[in-house]
Amino acid sequence: MSKFQQFEEEEQDGYLKIDQYNEKNVERIAEHYTDILQAIGEDPSREGLIKTPERVAKALQFLTHGYDVDAAELLRGAMFEEEYSQMVVVKDIEVYSMCEHHMLPFFGKAHIAYIPNGHIVGLSKIPRVVDVFARRLQVQERLTNEIRDCIQETLKPAGVAVVIECKHMCMAMRGVQKQNSVTTTSAFTGAFQNDVTRSEFLRLITASLG
Repeated sequence: MSKFQQFEEEEQDGYLKIDQYNEKNVERIAEHYTDILQAIGEDPSREGLIKTPERVAKALQFLTHGYDVDAAELLRGAMFEEEYSQMVVVKDIEVYSMCEHHMLPFFGKAHIAYIPNGHIVGLSKIPRVVDVFARRLQVQERLTNEIRDCIQETLKPAGVAVVIECKHMCMAMRGVQKQNSVTTTSAFTGAFQNDVTRSEFLRLITASLG
């Protein structure tokens, strides 16, 4: 059963925002966060914190909703036969995820390319695949490989390339406290293991169209 059982609807700037959550999980997580607030020396009963455990519980469900989505099924739902065999690049895809070691955010951009081998996929599905895997507790290295493998195994293209660049709050806010460091990871299959093809991809993701 999906963890999402309840719905909250809210009108914001003309758009209907719909949040989904499991009420039992909200109550369970909120209870723990009430204890956490007390453990760090706060008073969970004061005005500003009364609803904080519930808010955090709902936020965590949203930030980890990728566990309930099948990324391969998303791709299969928008695959089309097409005799196009040149590189398809989707760059500057926003990435928001949570480090599994400290449960602090890391965020940045993903750049993805594939070379079709009989099938293409709706372009919006590439960012959706990124979101599915990013909305889980992650490490950037695994996230990069999961995106690559999902596209390769589902579309079976001639090759897939993934580069992710992120800032990690576990490095900026604690630990070494280096605010300007960026972590880059990459993963390649097939044709992108060739130096010439990989170089073309890297040139395209760093080029400005302006």
